[in-house]
Amino acid sequence: MTYDLHGNRVAILVADGFEQVELTSPMEALQEAGAEVSIVSPNSGKVQGMDHEKQGIQVSVDIPLESADPRQFDALVLPGGVMNPDKLRTIPKAVQFARSFFESGKPIAAICHGPWTLVEADVVRGRRLTSWPSLKTDIRNAGGNWVDEEVVTDRGLVTSRKPADLPAFNEKMLEEFHEGIHRRAGTAAATA
Repeated sequence: MTYDLHGNRVAILVADGFEQVELTSPMEALQEAGAEVSIVSPNSGKVQGMDHEKQGIQVSVDIPLESADPRQFDALVLPGGVMNPDKLRTIPKAVQFARSFFESGKPIAAICHGPWTLVEADVVRGRRLTSWPSLKTDIRNAGGNWVDEEVVTDRGLVTSRKPADLPAFNEKMLEEFHEGIHRRAGTAAATA
């Protein structure tokens, strides 16, 4: 299905060590759908990606985290890579940035190790999600319901396990971002 995201602003929150395909593939899908995508980072200038265990591309930072306002965005993408979310979850401003999307009901897409930032933000409790398998215990300890599936959607939260899941991840991300605001309360009235 084709989704029109013209007029939508999407933040991709990353630090050094992001898995490059987990940034570039969703970013391309979003741009093809018409979204305006901004790289938000605690870095200034450029942020270093990884191609698995080798150094990958560098991406220019559009908005430094210190001046980023989550109210200016309609949705958030959290790429994986081990180092990237491990750094982000130690930066209070990054954790609060991610939490604010959840609190306002804006859709979030996180892949691989990306949900670590959401664990730190204490927003996975009562949510069904997936990730790279090594995060399973962290997610369960944070009150999340971890499952081993290609893509999982829970009230605007889209998660996937690994780069091989990107086609399904991107499709669900576009769908949820197109739907917009999702109620997050654990009630039957919450939207899917």
